[in-house]
Amino acid sequence: MRDPDNFSDTPAPPARKRTTRAKNAEATRQNILEAALSEFARSGFSGARVDTIADMTQTSKRMIYYYFSNKEELYLAVLEESYKKIRAFETEVSLDELSPVNALRKLVEATVDYQAGHPDFIRIIMNENILQGSNIERLPELRSVNSGAIDLLRRLCARGVDDGSFREDINPVDLHMNISALSFFNVSNRYTFGFIFDRNFSDPEVHAARREQIVESILRYVRAA
Repeated sequence: MRDPDNFSDTPAPPARKRTTRAKNAEATRQNILEAALSEFARSGFSGARVDTIADMTQTSKRMIYYYFSNKEELYLAVLEESYKKIRAFETEVSLDELSPVNALRKLVEATVDYQAGHPDFIRIIMNENILQGSNIERLPELRSVNSGAIDLLRRLCARGVDDGSFREDINPVDLHMNISALSFFNVSNRYTFGFIFDRNFSDPEVHAARREQIVESILRYVRAA
């Protein structure tokens, strides 16, 4: 006979049910993060409202605070997730079977396309810089997360030097900065630059032409003399 006070006798929920609950919990968490990214990107940290995020996810503030204890922790989670996604995307770009020149071309093209397709990523990074990086300093693990991008370029540059296509003095951090800066500008300044110079960055032909210009700029930067 089971002892009603002995909790160890209480049967555990079936493994399938536990797995389903875990999947549902992760799906809810990701849904909150996506809505929060949109809200923080649009309104900045100070202007963003947790009530709005709750409405967007058809949940409650209480549920959001269950996953993220407060607005600051939610913002940090969004910032961290944003960097993890772009770094994960980079690792999915198959480069090893390509020549160094073609591999770099493919990586730059993919980066330009990714940033153009994820304007909220650009906006939240812009917002964090407006805040002078006051929040990202609380995420020291992001240094290791982002080190993967530098390691990728370091290996690529080494291959390029070995086959004589790249010059020897390329700093992978500088190369990463140049690729990011040129890709970033297309999104961060698309409205002001677009208005002043009558250029529609959302036009597929404009985007393709700009992407090719960025690729050529980067390839000329790394090319051996």
